[in-house]
Amino acid sequence: MLVQFTIKNVLSFKDETILDMTAINAYKEHECNLIDIGTKEKFLKVAAVYGANASGKSNLYLAMDYFQKIIMKSLNNVEDGDKTAIAQYFVPFSFEDNKENSEFQIVVMIGQYEYRYGFEYNAECIVSEWLYRKNIETNRLTVIFERTTYFVAFGPSVRKECDAYKEQIPAETLVLSFFNKLKMKTEIFKEVYSGIMDTFVIPIDFCEDRDILEALLPKVIDEEKENLLEFLTAIDTGIKDIRYDDSDKQVVFSTIHVGKNGKKYPLGLYCESEGTIKSIMLYIYAKIVISQGCSMFVDELNIKLHPLLLKFIIDLFYEKGSKAQLIYTTHDTTLMDKKFFRRDQIWFVQKDEFGYSELVALSDFKVRSDASFEKDYLAGVYGGIPLIKEFAMREGE
Repeated sequence: MLVQFTIKNVLSFKDETILDMTAINAYKEHECNLIDIGTKEKFLKVAAVYGANASGKSNLYLAMDYFQKIIMKSLNNVEDGDKTAIAQYFVPFSFEDNKENSEFQIVVMIGQYEYRYGFEYNAECIVSEWLYRKNIETNRLTVIFERTTYFVAFGPSVRKECDAYKEQIPAETLVLSFFNKLKMKTEIFKEVYSGIMDTFVIPIDFCEDRDILEALLPKVIDEEKENLLEFLTAIDTGIKDIRYDDSDKQVVFSTIHVGKNGKKYPLGLYCESEGTIKSIMLYIYAKIVISQGCSMFVDELNIKLHPLLLKFIIDLFYEKGSKAQLIYTTHDTTLMDKKFFRRDQIWFVQKDEFGYSELVALSDFKVRSDASFEKDYLAGVYGGIPLIKEFAMREGE
């Protein structure tokens, strides 16, 4: 479960920026929107990030993507002339001459432990890296390792097994990436690695990627067609059945519609609307994430989706007892309403005239529970809206 994600000097976020999925205990509305693990703190199932065009909200999504890719690829061998992972994904704030180090940190909950992992880096090396574990029952904090440019110090729980390898860790490779690849008695590195990757960063072009659809949809049709059809009926697609044929090299999907005469008519899946195809893909991803209790980060979730369909997708994550989470960016303010969201579930990204993005929560403002979130947002009370200046189109002389 994702608890917190922090970035510093990444893309347009120059200053430290924190997306916190911890619920505010003082807010009593929509308790069903929260994950309750039996501790004092509860956590958000859904977080919506609003912002104007070019405000930087997609950069928050990209930051999570780059963070995961560095962890996945920092141990990969690179050929001469190729960039290392840290060089490839070193994207500091652009509008300053002095390129300072970038920094990532994530807090995830795995079983009875809360893990805090992060690193500071530049294009040449890992400057520092750390991993701490806290027992959520006893509140006891344990150091797993702390790393600087020149050395790695391991905590007592892993020191005996890890010390033998510490001189072999390259300067451009993360300790977490290194030990995740080794067969070891301790499972902590693999657990933390998996816990971080349990936030699925959904590709921006996911609804256009037929390879993903062809890889995932047949299994869904085989194992839970009834649920998929129930979903497609609920969102009013007119689809009565869905089939596939994989007897040839390429998988062919078809949907079944019923005409006014009562007869059934097949239609190629890719002849359906882009909104329908996106809905099917979102359903597949959401079901995977919900069944595994993971998190899902989607950029511009509202594109090609009717507001009611967007709400239907979001409501999937409010299933009772589920620990799955959805973080998404959007322009659509239709659902920015106290009927659907708590005050701590809504975030805004705004950018100043010098290109600095800032992430703020609605809960940072003095907002009553009965306030009109959308009306106040569009009025500029919370920021995160475009500053429209007068502009006149002139015909050529």
